[in-house]
Amino acid sequence: MKPIVAIVGRPNVGKSTLFNAIAGGNISIVQDTPGVTRDRIYADASWLDYEFTLIDTGGIEPDSSDVILSQMRAQAEIAIHTADVIMFLVDRTQGLQDADSKVADMLRRADKPVLLVVNKVDNFQTQMADVYEFYNLGIGDPVPVSAISKIGLGDLLDLVCQNFPTGTGHDVDEELPKIAVIGKPNVGKSSLINKLANENRVIVSDIAGTTRDAIDTKIRYDHKDYVFIDTAGLRRKSKIKEEIERFSIIRAVTAVERADVVLLMIDGDEGVTEQDAKIAGIAHERGKGILICVNKWDLVEKDDKTIYRFTEKVRNTLSFMPYAEILFISSKTGQRLNRLFETVDMIIQNQNLRVGTGVLNDIITEAVSEQQPPSDKGKRLKVFYGTQVSVKPPTFVIFVNSKELMHFSYTRYLENMIREAFGFRGTPLKFLIRERGEKE
Repeated sequence: MKPIVAIVGRPNVGKSTLFNAIAGGNISIVQDTPGVTRDRIYADASWLDYEFTLIDTGGIEPDSSDVILSQMRAQAEIAIHTADVIMFLVDRTQGLQDADSKVADMLRRADKPVLLVVNKVDNFQTQMADVYEFYNLGIGDPVPVSAISKIGLGDLLDLVCQNFPTGTGHDVDEELPKIAVIGKPNVGKSSLINKLANENRVIVSDIAGTTRDAIDTKIRYDHKDYVFIDTAGLRRKSKIKEEIERFSIIRAVTAVERADVVLLMIDGDEGVTEQDAKIAGIAHERGKGILICVNKWDLVEKDDKTIYRFTEKVRNTLSFMPYAEILFISSKTGQRLNRLFETVDMIIQNQNLRVGTGVLNDIITEAVSEQQPPSDKGKRLKVFYGTQVSVKPPTFVIFVNSKELMHFSYTRYLENMIREAFGFRGTPLKFLIRERGEKE
């Protein structure tokens, strides 16, 4: 499980610049989530041998000093609840501000490692006197950096990595299947988990103290234990829509990171929305098994075509994940909840499915003979062979004569043929295209 690092700070101290400096360039590999267009809320980053998820806790609208302080507190709260390490960013040129001190008080009381980062230090020789002023915040040694010039970032990231929790984190029962329940607020995430727990009358244990502030519930069904990760506790501290959306996405990222299967809940009454697509994109990008549960189905007025129409809408909005399983449920009445466990088991099985190289290449050979590979300027793509290299998600390496000629559409065609042969329902497949010299 990747550690989470959050950046907190006043407007104009350089949070976004620091975020982009760490997540961009040579320091890390960044993938943007499908659908998160306005700004990048999180990015996957790496430093030396460590991989982590970097979170920008949000911009603050500087209307007045009161608003700034209340929004900074909301940011700090997001960071305290979700992060393993917090970077508290201040600005050397503006000096120590009242809002900095008040947020420092909150962070000091949190039981989390906090690094005080002083930005805009472009010359360590002449400007260190300004940095020492920040010792007054009482949260440890200030770390001088210049985000814009990328000075001091190596030392900062060394400190960040030293503060990561040891081991794989805080998961109890490593081998139990983990299901993250995600979705917009008020879609019925908690009521689903309560219904599952009560129906089977065995909350074996509420696993306390998970650092992510998501609630883990162990549920037994048919002599088998599952851990459900509920991301429901979205505190609506702020009425600003953007902030709620950002908070729910950050919570979803942290829960998805730990899960084997992601259960995306959609409101049957409201239908599938863009926000659902954003949240689903996070799970898709991280290669998790996916089950879409359309909740409150008991409240929907139905005729014999309702399910087909709704399924089509879901498939259109979530067109990047046609493999996802769909289940129509009611967490209130318990409708089809027995199917939920069967589907989760099936998805986990598919996530761990291995295909023998011989059988795989038979399928690839057949696919190539049925649909000729594309060519460009007289040169035709040749697909030599494929092999499966890992599971969770199933990952295949395909060897070809030219990566340039391997269009996305042909990769998708091969994927469809492999799915036709082996199923793989509910799980994304990953394809790595490698070149191999023809003479080899």
